[in-house]
Amino acid sequence: MASRPIVPPQPKGGAVVGGKQQKNDAPGARNRRALGDIGNVVNIKGIEGKPNRPITRSFCAQLLANAQAAAAAENNKKQVCVNVDGAPLLLDGVAAGKKAGAPKPPQKKAIVKPKVDEVIVISPDTQDDDAKAKLENPVNKKNDGEGMSRKKAHAFTSVLTARSKAACGLTKKPKEQIVDIDAADAGNELAALEYVEDIYKFYKLVENESHPHDYIDSQPEINESMRGILVDWLIDVHRKFELSLETLYLTINIIDRFLAIKTVPRKELQLVGIGAMLMASKYEEIWPPEVNDFVHLSDSAYTNEQILVMEKIILGKLEWTLTVPTPYVFLVRFIKASLPDQDLENMVYFLAELGMMHYATIMHCPSMIASSAVYAARCTLKMIPAWNETLKLHTGFSEPQLIDCAKLLVSFHSTAAKSRLQAVYRKYSNSERRSVALLSPAKALLPGGL
Repeated sequence: MASRPIVPPQPKGGAVVGGKQQKNDAPGARNRRALGDIGNVVNIKGIEGKPNRPITRSFCAQLLANAQAAAAAENNKKQVCVNVDGAPLLLDGVAAGKKAGAPKPPQKKAIVKPKVDEVIVISPDTQDDDAKAKLENPVNKKNDGEGMSRKKAHAFTSVLTARSKAACGLTKKPKEQIVDIDAADAGNELAALEYVEDIYKFYKLVENESHPHDYIDSQPEINESMRGILVDWLIDVHRKFELSLETLYLTINIIDRFLAIKTVPRKELQLVGIGAMLMASKYEEIWPPEVNDFVHLSDSAYTNEQILVMEKIILGKLEWTLTVPTPYVFLVRFIKASLPDQDLENMVYFLAELGMMHYATIMHCPSMIASSAVYAARCTLKMIPAWNETLKLHTGFSEPQLIDCAKLLVSFHSTAAKSRLQAVYRKYSNSERRSVALLSPAKALLPGGL
């Protein structure tokens, strides 16, 4: 058949004939390479008449399998026995020394150096420093080539500091946890948990807008004692009508705000108190008292028309602003943050009403009075701690900020039994309110107390 023979590419410098390389002396063939031999084809040994085949993944796998099979067949022909004690190497049962005709040099045993695992001891106090040192210098080798780790030395100052903290108990003191006071009201829609924090932030923001300033010097016919007598009488009226605490605190707020902007003669002071309680009752109560009830309680000192006219005057001066944050709205929240029992709750209300009856507390804002009442009550009942992180979070006041106002409330408690104004003392001496007024005041908050 007249087909052109396929000549496989020749390596550089000559052709391969019978496994031997011949020098190629043909002109122009010196230092030439086959164009097809660029690394993507391979000569198939033992296959004649086939061109160079591209190396594919499957073809590479075939070549590898062939090579492994050839190596296994070659190893089966030569049986090599190695004597560990120094016996001569045997090839097909014949001594290698006799076949080669020369003595075999003695074998050298391979010395394998044991690998030393790196051990790093880390102290709990210096874990970060040692880890950093390990990254910078992972192996600290001696001259003999064996790796050893080196523990970092502690500074003398750090040792003394650690011992001082341990002696003072600072390292073992647990961090105080803040209690979720609203967790129990998760299913109560009236608690308004979605808005309660924003509501009290707003109360704190606007409480000074409705807080009356010091006005007693601007009243020519009224003094602190007269105001105290009026508030003491209104507390008895409040109990007789069985009104809510919201009504009582709003009544006192209306009186103070009105007296701060209007001069009132002495004979009309009780009329101002009646008008303020009538307005507060209409605002807070479902069934407020009637005007005739107040006329009767005042022994007909004022008529129905006078009470209604005073009510209208007060509303005009206050610009009909009755939605104000009184100490009561803060007391409800702060008592809840104190996780109270019945004794604590009654003691807080007792101290707050004592403060409300005395004019001296007008210098403090409503949230300060409420916070100080809680703090003074906890000190009176000897609760430990007297102030904690939960109360600090919800009140916004730290313990040192409350000391002055709390001392003022405790001083009122210490003189309540001998005071002329007995309405609050009698109210909280009752067993229904746990007789908290009869307890001893907090000595630590009294002048000269320990």
